[in-house]
Amino acid sequence: MRSYLMVLAATVATCEVSTAQDLQWPPMLPGGKKVATDTSPAFLRPIGTLRPGVKIGRTPPTIDFMYYSGQDYKANLWSAWGDNLAVNGKCYSAIGDHTGPSGNAFLYEYDIKTKTLKEVVDVKQVLGLPETHYTPGKIHSRIDLGKDGWLYFATHRGSTRVTVPANNYKGDWILRHHPQTHKTEIIAHAPLPNQCLPTGLLDPQRLIYYAGTADGDRTNKRVQFLAYDVKNRKVLYSDDYGPYRYVLFARSTGRVYFHGNTSSPSRSQGPGQLVRFDPTKPGPPKPIDARLGLRSATLETPQGKVYTIDHDELWEFDTKTEKAKTLGATAVGSKTYTTSIDADPKTGRYLYYVPGAHGGAEADGSPLVQYDVKTRTRKVIAFLQPFYHNTYGYVPSGAFGTAVSPAGDTVYITWNGARGVEAEGLKKRVRWNTCAFMAVHIPYSERRP
Repeated sequence: MRSYLMVLAATVATCEVSTAQDLQWPPMLPGGKKVATDTSPAFLRPIGTLRPGVKIGRTPPTIDFMYYSGQDYKANLWSAWGDNLAVNGKCYSAIGDHTGPSGNAFLYEYDIKTKTLKEVVDVKQVLGLPETHYTPGKIHSRIDLGKDGWLYFATHRGSTRVTVPANNYKGDWILRHHPQTHKTEIIAHAPLPNQCLPTGLLDPQRLIYYAGTADGDRTNKRVQFLAYDVKNRKVLYSDDYGPYRYVLFARSTGRVYFHGNTSSPSRSQGPGQLVRFDPTKPGPPKPIDARLGLRSATLETPQGKVYTIDHDELWEFDTKTEKAKTLGATAVGSKTYTTSIDADPKTGRYLYYVPGAHGGAEADGSPLVQYDVKTRTRKVIAFLQPFYHNTYGYVPSGAFGTAVSPAGDTVYITWNGARGVEAEGLKKRVRWNTCAFMAVHIPYSERRP
């Protein structure tokens, strides 16, 4: 049995770690199973009050559920803060121990056919640094696949108390992993001095990695912008005005858009004026006549649209006209903070997301929401908390990482959640201690073209 010391900064103060004394480490499903596959009418039973106009699916999905391996040592907070990728019959995701200054993070590969989830990158092992040196406790960026066949991602500090020049901190890393050869490489260390890399995505065709930074010194609140040429391993452009947590990427043109407004679990500065960076003409990003909220964004759909979300509002951005419009509310219950939104890549019609990313989703039943851009309606595909708490003793409490399969038939969710929570504990803020993975298979009747 292990007790866990909680050392968290204000940014994660509401997500406390469990001190339950009877938990088994590593976490295991009943009977030692690696995966549990279920479908149940309970997935369609709401708890609490739904907002007006919210629908519920008629056919319950089938769901594969499993725990992440590697969660078997003392950590500040087993948690996931990056965004997932579904491609080539796999889903890639990441978790970390949120420890600082010497933390660790891990990349995982889920095989859709075999339903196996395996660790493929141990960041601390790849970096190979002395124990006294800073090592990151998070992969906070998107995971993206380049045309060169490599997966790209970036690291971020665990504890936000890490400051310069303590622990030999120089800056964070851009890494890449090759799924076929299983080789992992450092692309860049400290591409901008003393900067962590909490925001990041890859232009897969042009092989440019875009990032928004956080200063290694907590007293410096600047957010820088980075465009990094991963092929030639050099900074393409940078300046002191960057994206707080997400970048809008137009795959068809290679342009990226962002603004500097902040969004946190409790508040948002709301929509901001977008600036545009064009990699064909590197230079200061230029303001455009478009405003939207940008805590998260989809990839570009076949119709040339990118959808963004910030708390209880959804926007549509047209990559051809560079115009934005609001589509209205996104919340289905009491929670609004949403940090990952994905479009069905096949049709572009359906969007999927999980409100309550930073915790508290269980108050609404931990809903997986489908938004139909054609009818502008919200539908809950499944309420996940009651079934998984009652059946496996796990409370799915918040999700920063989701992805939709290329066929649009499965949603993959990485959960921050907890075991060892009694029914009475659901009335309080659930304290995270365990990360879990779900593959939610969407019935065809709920996603007809």
